[in-house]
Amino acid sequence: MKVIVDTSVWSLALRREDQINPNPVQELRNLIQDYRVQIIGPIRQEILSGVRHEAQFKKLKNHIDAFPDIPIFTEDYVSAAKFFNLCRSRGVQGSNTDFLICAIAVRIKSSIYTTDKDFEIFSKHIPIILHQTERFQHSDGQDGMKN
Repeated sequence: MKVIVDTSVWSLALRREDQINPNPVQELRNLIQDYRVQIIGPIRQEILSGVRHEAQFKKLKNHIDAFPDIPIFTEDYVSAAKFFNLCRSRGVQGSNTDFLICAIAVRIKSSIYTTDKDFEIFSKHIPIILHQTERFQHSDGQDGMKN
């Protein structure tokens, strides 16, 4: 199954400092190697927004250019609005972009890979599939992910 990778995962992968939780980054690498990564324009915009230096912007843009945008249609915006309204009627808030990601994922039958816990809440109300990785226990007792 193809996977729409949310900005939250890309952000972890693109950080310069030491990785606090390298598991999502490794999982992203695995998905890239398996040619399963998908992206939409709004995620691309979020990834590129806030890059301070033009050279960094160009380098980052060149890297993510390897992933073509999934086309977005009017029906996706309508579905996103329906998801927004349904969730809101049940006391669940989310951003327009998050619901657009959900709508597109449902249309193309793709899962969503994110570290944003809002999507777990959305999944209780709308028919999205969240990308799962295996959980394991570190020797130090901490919970982690196994690929």
